[in-house]
Amino acid sequence: MTSTAELAPARPGTAERRPARPPRRRPRGVDAVPWWLRLVVALVALYFVLPTLFVIPMSFSDSTTFSFPPEGFSLELYRNFFTDPVWLTSLRNSFFVAVVAAALATAVGTAAAIGLHSLTGRMAKLARTVLMISIVTPGIVLAVVVYISFLKWHLVGTFAGYALAHAAIGVPFVLVSVTSALSGLDPKLLRASASLGASPLRTFARVTMPLISRGIVTGAVFAFVTSFDEVVIALFLRSPTFQTLPVQMFNSVTFEVDPTIAATSSLVVTAVTVLCLVPLLLGSRGKNRQEP
Repeated sequence: MTSTAELAPARPGTAERRPARPPRRRPRGVDAVPWWLRLVVALVALYFVLPTLFVIPMSFSDSTTFSFPPEGFSLELYRNFFTDPVWLTSLRNSFFVAVVAAALATAVGTAAAIGLHSLTGRMAKLARTVLMISIVTPGIVLAVVVYISFLKWHLVGTFAGYALAHAAIGVPFVLVSVTSALSGLDPKLLRASASLGASPLRTFARVTMPLISRGIVTGAVFAFVTSFDEVVIALFLRSPTFQTLPVQMFNSVTFEVDPTIAATSSLVVTAVTVLCLVPLLLGSRGKNRQEP
């Protein structure tokens, strides 16, 4: 039955009461970054970029000494760098040492990452710790150990000594990068390759390596940059006949006043920045390909 109250018409002038709507709030992301953290990040980034803002303008100065702001515009410092055989020889030494060191570090780090990927237990953790120890050890400690060891092996001041020492400090970067890439590798693909009769070497070349190639390239780039910029170990291993670009830059500041170092620093910063952008570009291209 229907009650009388339900059938009775509403009184004129009386509006129905509707529930009050909650005030609209601007949707915030789950991982919203607070403003103060953005400010801290901006200040830290400015702190790291600030030396570059002084060095690059000084490299175009026409003064024969260090001066800021530059008194005039000139490319004389760059001409000195590309015509001085001392600077060019040190640049060539750094480049070839970095290439060989990056190749050795990439081979060792990739093999170690693949070998430790399927291992568990204390021995695997111990092996990872040993391979990563050079990335947390102070550079001066590594330099002293390398110098004492290489004296016995007659590697001080040689190309092989530089390459081996720089490869050792580049292995952790490759290990971290390749291990991260292996975390997204589906083990079913490896089992499918083995079930089809492929050997382990063929499986690595045709299945594993293409899938982790971005991690390998990223590790190789960081190993190259680490070797190219390394100065502490290079100071211990230097000789009158062989020295790298960072050592020559150190000498130009401590033993002589050569403003050419401003142009050298600008070139090194530009080259390192471009190389560090390579992994980012590879990652963005990989994401774009995966998107429909």
